[in-house]
Amino acid sequence: MKLVTRAQLGWPASAAPTQTTTMGVKVHYEGAPVSRTLLTDHAACIAEWKNIRASHLANTVENYSDVAYNYAACPHGFLLEGRGLRKRTGANGNQTLNQAHYAIVGLVGSSGLTDPTDAMLGSIRDGIDLLRANGAGPEVKGHRDGYATACPGGPLYAWVQRGAPRPTDTPAPSEEDDMTPEQAAQLKALYEQRAVAPWTYKGTRFPDRDAFNFLVTTDQNASKALAGLVTLAAKVDALPSAPELTPAQLEALVAQVSTSPTLAERIAELTAAKLAARLAQ
Repeated sequence: MKLVTRAQLGWPASAAPTQTTTMGVKVHYEGAPVSRTLLTDHAACIAEWKNIRASHLANTVENYSDVAYNYAACPHGFLLEGRGLRKRTGANGNQTLNQAHYAIVGLVGSSGLTDPTDAMLGSIRDGIDLLRANGAGPEVKGHRDGYATACPGGPLYAWVQRGAPRPTDTPAPSEEDDMTPEQAAQLKALYEQRAVAPWTYKGTRFPDRDAFNFLVTTDQNASKALAGLVTLAAKVDALPSAPELTPAQLEALVAQVSTSPTLAERIAELTAAKLAARLAQ
């Protein structure tokens, strides 16, 4: 938890009423445009939080005793102390709602910076856990739950409805998932074992490659070489003079060629040279 205390903010102890227990925590947003500068400038986050407190203290209609929220969360993952622990909030709409839940505000708004970062969600969770350890019940709700408002905005409220999970939490597989985590692990292990032998082929005419890819390439080259030899054999058989290779010799040669793409290329070159010499006679 990256906590910024009231003392670090230069604020005195909160004058808000004491509230030692609640049913839980409600999540808020600012409900006004928020500059995206907060994403890259943490000093702007501190300034924003101080401005919120100043505007609340200046509000003679609501007559706030302090900034309305117990805590704020910034895009950089800092939890900023407001009224703090065991203090009644002034943010939930009326005294009954304020007594029911504490309040944490994410420094996002209705335009500009509207989507909470993972770091912000993590710091809101830090605040929820801290409040739970000091009197808050298990409920996590949005400001709009029980009060007519758009707060805490679409993105934050969607997160609240998912149970306010930490960004690093791994979601449970849905019923539509094709594989369980165990099956996914088995598939990964099979993929890692796909090579047919733990060695690599190295040659002057070919780059290094693993055994699986080498054998696939060898098979392709052997097929091409065999087709070429069959064509050449047919042309040699059509010549007036007897060929130098007997059928048995040719069959043995083809069998040997299938094991090496380099040998296949060399035999094809020699055969072509001999054929060209015969055709020139």
